[in-house]
Amino acid sequence: MKIAVLETYSNEFVCFVKVTTDTGHIGFGQTSTYHADITATIFHRQVAPWALGADASNIPALLARIQEREHKFPGSYRCRALAGLDTALWDLRGRIEGQPVVSLLGGRPGRLRAYASSMKRDITPQAEATRLVALRDQYGFDAFKWRVGAECGRDVDEWPGRTEEIIPTVSRALGDGVAKLVDANSGFSPDRAIAVGQQLQDAGISHFEEPCPYWEFEQTKTVTEALSLDVTGGEQDWDLATWRRMIDQRVVDIVQPDVMYMGGMCRTLEVARMAADAGLPCTPHSANLSLVTLCTMHLLRAIPNAGKYLELSIEGADYYPWQVDLFLGDPYAVTDGQVTVPDLPGWGVEINPEWLSRATYQRSQWVR
Repeated sequence: MKIAVLETYSNEFVCFVKVTTDTGHIGFGQTSTYHADITATIFHRQVAPWALGADASNIPALLARIQEREHKFPGSYRCRALAGLDTALWDLRGRIEGQPVVSLLGGRPGRLRAYASSMKRDITPQAEATRLVALRDQYGFDAFKWRVGAECGRDVDEWPGRTEEIIPTVSRALGDGVAKLVDANSGFSPDRAIAVGQQLQDAGISHFEEPCPYWEFEQTKTVTEALSLDVTGGEQDWDLATWRRMIDQRVVDIVQPDVMYMGGMCRTLEVARMAADAGLPCTPHSANLSLVTLCTMHLLRAIPNAGKYLELSIEGADYYPWQVDLFLGDPYAVTDGQVTVPDLPGWGVEINPEWLSRATYQRSQWVR
């Protein structure tokens, strides 16, 4: 079974990939979000030529070969493009075998605990507390994440005093019996991160994400060793050698690869396996409601070292207008704080045909 056609449907933010085999079978996947129109060009220029005519059944071998053929271009964009092929091929296999991807990975479909993940920093502490409490009461979430510091902020807060105010304000409002997480998005120096971390511990917060510039492993490791709560990170990292170093040196307590940034399921599974061998949990990054979160749901129901919950963005059209109407139906419906991995073949979701009709279309075809 050979890959005969590769098609992309893209705009600036999202790029879906369709694979068709010489036997007429199809699968849908997605490249990473953001500058997805650029990624679509890379996909057709540097991924499709090596995939067309290749065996569609051995996904890890094909991805490894493409990386070898494009060895002069390691980096984020190559991985973002590879994710489109990888995820489309997993969907293809699931459709052919009549199984959800989670079952192909050795897991089972079913329910999965989610944490409600806020993306906003331009929100006052009281307003953030109010909306998270409303989500707790309406949907039954028992885990929440909110933002501290400023993104790559060099110790300068979003506005003076916001971090010190939002930690206790939201924590008290949510009350006991709730898991509490915060994300600093590379905002602090080690000294400042440790001081904030101590405040987090006092407030009953258990998860401190990306406290220091993510590329400065030594800084993050210093914070990890100084605090008793879980220091987490890895969402931006795609290089497997970098991941080995991060895990071997115990830079963080929990690893957070992003399926799309990594280059798809195969490469993300490698990170999860490395973490499992080191005794570290894996709680992937999935910060929007494109296909990345559904892929992550399948992954978490399959790996032995899955973290406690799925990251589920709470932001809608006001924050992410581009994620509206991507799918038919709602694959992220929440009941009692949980989402459900479907038992339908492949990813178990249908991309909205109207969205596809509005997107920029490109096609690469196997010439025998």
